[in-house]
Amino acid sequence: MIRRALAVLAALVLVGGAGFAYLQHAQPGWWVRFRHPLHYRTDVVGYARIYHLDPALVAAVIYEESRFRPDTQSSAGAIGLMQLLPSTARGIAIHTGGRKFRIPQDLYVPDLNIRYGCWYLAHLERKYERRPHAVDLALAAYNAGQANVDRWIAQTPPGQAVRIRFDATRDYVSHVRSTERLYRRAYDLR
Repeated sequence: MIRRALAVLAALVLVGGAGFAYLQHAQPGWWVRFRHPLHYRTDVVGYARIYHLDPALVAAVIYEESRFRPDTQSSAGAIGLMQLLPSTARGIAIHTGGRKFRIPQDLYVPDLNIRYGCWYLAHLERKYERRPHAVDLALAAYNAGQANVDRWIAQTPPGQAVRIRFDATRDYVSHVRSTERLYRRAYDLR
């Protein structure tokens, strides 16, 4: 009796594991939507369009930064859906005319966090737009800071691609770009 139960259990585990492996490989749309939710879609798409960003890229940044949890705070002090540092948010508030900005409370508000995050990402894309792989450089700056990316650019001989020197930042850029493709396909974001 126990042997039979163990055999059935082993068969179920094997079938379940094979099914999960298939889903991970095939990535059908319903599976991607299950694994990668798109909360705050109106804000994501709206602010992406206002700031001339790809909505799938914005969704991917939010997913990688916070998994769409607005109450997230990193050990470095970054806050909210798009993980903005209070100092960065203060600068964005100045550039966008925010006068009644409250730190850190307002960074937990999804609408404001997405708006500021989109503004900042668009600023970074414009800053690096003349370079090859400008979006990757913008994402690297979003993750590791503009000063680091500027230093990597300065250390790169003319005509060569800029090498992202931090392993964690290279991984971040790769994950965001991969997740961006998933969001574009699963949610038809353009």
